Amino acid sequence: VQLQASGGGLVQAGGSLRLSCAASERTGSTYTMGWFRQAPGKEREFVAAINWSGSPTYYADSVKGRFTIARGNAKNTVYLQMNSLKPEDTAVYFCAARSRDLFSMPNYSQSREYSYWGQGTQVTVSS
Repeated sequence: VQLQASGGGLVQAGGSLRLSCAASERTGSTYTMGWFRQAPGKEREFVAAINWSGSPTYYADSVKGRFTIARGNAKNTVYLQMNSLKPEDTAVYFCAARSRDLFSMPNYSQSREYSYWGQGTQVTVSS
């Protein structure tokens, strides 16, 4: 399974971006997809996760209320709508997937839980 992330770019603080992630094939009948990000000199951190059915969804505290993860009409796609962006949101954003439903992933915020990774897309928020 290959994941392709897109939609990154340069935006001013307070602006919005929508990231997309498409899987090359179905990751199974039940799966979890997530977004992580990594800023220069920092470890990769969890951003959001979604179950294959569209629910539940989980978010890092730092993005709660500003970012929304959603499943696309095609079940092998996921989006991350990012609003009210801040300079501290600047990072390379990665989508990830695992062929297991979110209810079976108590450590969903740990990157090691995911089997498949996209190549990353750069998001830069200027102040």
